[in-house]
Amino acid sequence: MPELPEVETIVRSLRAAGLEGLRAGQAALLWERSLAEPGWEEAQVRLLNQRLEALDRRAKYIVLRFEQDTLLIHLRMSGDLRVDDGAPALLAHDRFWLKLGEKRLVFNDARKFGRLWLVGDAQTVLGGLGPEPLDPALTAEDFARRLRANRRMIKPLLLDQTFLAGLGNIYTDEALHLARLHPLTPANRLDAGQGQALLAAIRAVLEEGVRRNGASIDWVYRGGSFQNHFRVYQRTGKPCLTCGTPVERITVGQRGTHFCPHCQKMPV
Repeated sequence: MPELPEVETIVRSLRAAGLEGLRAGQAALLWERSLAEPGWEEAQVRLLNQRLEALDRRAKYIVLRFEQDTLLIHLRMSGDLRVDDGAPALLAHDRFWLKLGEKRLVFNDARKFGRLWLVGDAQTVLGGLGPEPLDPALTAEDFARRLRANRRMIKPLLLDQTFLAGLGNIYTDEALHLARLHPLTPANRLDAGQGQALLAAIRAVLEEGVRRNGASIDWVYRGGSFQNHFRVYQRTGKPCLTCGTPVERITVGQRGTHFCPHCQKMPV
């Protein structure tokens, strides 16, 4: 599943394609369940001729802000977006397309888990999300206070989008290694210094991921190179880049989790 850096990369590519300022025209829904709300007939009527004012990202959502409505797209496991001139033939797993001016925005989703919402108020979908990790308004003190208020293990807590928005398995493992924290550490046992180090590590790996256009570890995601710089993720049995100890893999909250047993010691 794409995480914050991959989604940010896609949003930047859509901006570079010159979609902002164009008006919505003809559209097609090729797999009904891709649209979570409203019904397709209503969505067509509401979208038609609305001007796309801005392309944004919130957590793992792609946010297309039109004059009156907002189209939200969550790529889930295998979703992808591309822009063309409307001439190329559609591909096997294309689920939705929308003309914007003379261009065509196409949503492709092989596994059919991705979803779209057309809403008048984006907060009806996004309102439960936690803070953005790269938002300067999230201070180290605020983050430490949130950690102290939670007894959950740090790995599943960071994956919880209501606690912190945008992290997934890759960048959580990478950040915990950089911060030298064991993934099973209870969040409320982190002191202020550890909380500050963790927030700094989260921001460092996300910013590096964005610089490298995300990680391309699935056939769906193209062009990213962060996978060539993983510290621990998918490096089971390989030497830790810090100390040389073989990286281990455990399951935490049903998620494969990679860590260095020497650098990331379980607290006693």
